Amino acid sequence: MSGLSRRSLLRSGVVAAVLAPVAMRSASAAALTQPPLPFADTALAPTISAQTVQFHYGKHHAAYYANLNRMIPNTPYADLPLEQIVVKTGSDPTQKALFNQAGQAWNHDFYWQVLKPGSGSQPSGKLAQALERDFGGFVKFKEAYAQRANAVFGSGWAWLIEDGGKLALMETSNADTPIAHGKRPLAVIDVWEHAYYLDYQNRRPDHVKAVLDNLMNWDFVRDRMTS
Repeated sequence: MSGLSRRSLLRSGVVAAVLAPVAMRSASAAALTQPPLPFADTALAPTISAQTVQFHYGKHHAAYYANLNRMIPNTPYADLPLEQIVVKTGSDPTQKALFNQAGQAWNHDFYWQVLKPGSGSQPSGKLAQALERDFGGFVKFKEAYAQRANAVFGSGWAWLIEDGGKLALMETSNADTPIAHGKRPLAVIDVWEHAYYLDYQNRRPDHVKAVLDNLMNWDFVRDRMTS
């Protein structure tokens, strides 16, 4: 064997030894797992039908996780939790395709937690006080929130966020999400058509009003507040 060939083999062996642990960690990283629904698929009816939940959670939400798990092996994101994948890819224009899957997976994880079967309740404690301070009360807040949700053009999300110690409303398009912008989400309404079209067709305002009136988990929202 020539000295050049021997040096090449030795060099390639060193490189392989350095890279092998990284590749091994990436290949062996546990798949990201779609969280289970926190309620039965029939529990949100009649506001959101079981059929909508089955398609929304079982098809759309599940597909984002399937796509994500197919895309991240052997990348710098393979060993990261979902939220970090969203934050890191959200600031990198070259990772838009991965961000879309990660953002949608995270947004849906959050969305299901915001809903509570048969809620119909009103905010209490510090949340009620903050809504009074920042929106002029619960009724005015719901009006403002519905207006923002209905104003989202095309597919997207309408959020209640905590920003600088105050509550504010925020819209995002497609897979975008507040955590990619350093904002803390407290509540969300999904205004992608797959969230409501089977039940409401093109009547998005009816869907938004029904969710705000009947399904919002205000205790969850309050418990996410940091001030």
